[in-house]
Amino acid sequence: MAKAYFNKVNFQFLIDLKNNNDRDWFASNKKRYEQELQNMIAFADLLLGKMKEHDNIETETGKKSLHRIYRDTRFSKDKTPYKTNLSGSFKRATKLLRGGYYFHIEPGNVFVGGGFWGPEPADLKRVRVDIAADDTEMRAIINSPSFKKYFGELKGEQLKTAPKGFDKEHPAVDLLRYKQFLLGHHFTDVEAMQPDFADKVNEVFKAMRPFFNYMSEVLTTDVNGELVV
Repeated sequence: MAKAYFNKVNFQFLIDLKNNNDRDWFASNKKRYEQELQNMIAFADLLLGKMKEHDNIETETGKKSLHRIYRDTRFSKDKTPYKTNLSGSFKRATKLLRGGYYFHIEPGNVFVGGGFWGPEPADLKRVRVDIAADDTEMRAIINSPSFKKYFGELKGEQLKTAPKGFDKEHPAVDLLRYKQFLLGHHFTDVEAMQPDFADKVNEVFKAMRPFFNYMSEVLTTDVNGELVV
C-alpha cells in the first residue's frame, strides 16, 4: 500500500534515474517508477485534503496536481529524457485568489515554494504602484515572525535599479526592483520520510497565505480599491 510520505527506496529510485537517464533504463524500471508514482499520488491526495480545509483549491485530485516526469527537450541543450525529481502544484480557485503552491521531491533538494514566477507586465506594474503608494502592508508581511521562520526573505529576480517610471531614490526601491515574488522552504530528506511530512508542508503553505491574500487584493482591485475582476 502506498504511503503518504517517502522513504529511502523512493529516493534511491531518483538517484538511479539520475545516473541512468535514458529510455532503455527507464523502460526496464517502469514498474519501479509506477510504485514511486503511487506513493507520490498518496502524498498529494493527503496534502490536497489538508489544503482544502483552509484554502479554496482548484485542483481536483492529488494525481491531477502532479507534473509529468518526461522532460520537454525540444528547445533544450540537455536532451536527457526524464526529470530526476517528482513534483506537483496546486492552483487557487477563482480569479479573486492569486498565487500557487509547488512541492518538489528530490534527493538532497526537497522543497516547497509558491508565489508569482512570471507575472504579467500589467500585474507587475499594479503591484509596484501599490508598493510605491504605501509599502507598510507588504513589509509587515515579509517581516512577520511566521514569514521569517519559513521563508527567511522574499526571493525572485530583481532589477539593478528602480523600474522605469519609478524614482530610484524611492524609500521602497528595494521592493520595487522585484520582477518575481517567490517564497520557498527546504526540508531535509529525513523530514520527508516522516509520517507527518504532509502536515509540515501544509503548515508552510498556510504561512504563504498572508502574502497571497495581499497580492490577491492588489491584483483584483484598481488604485481606488474598486473590484476589477
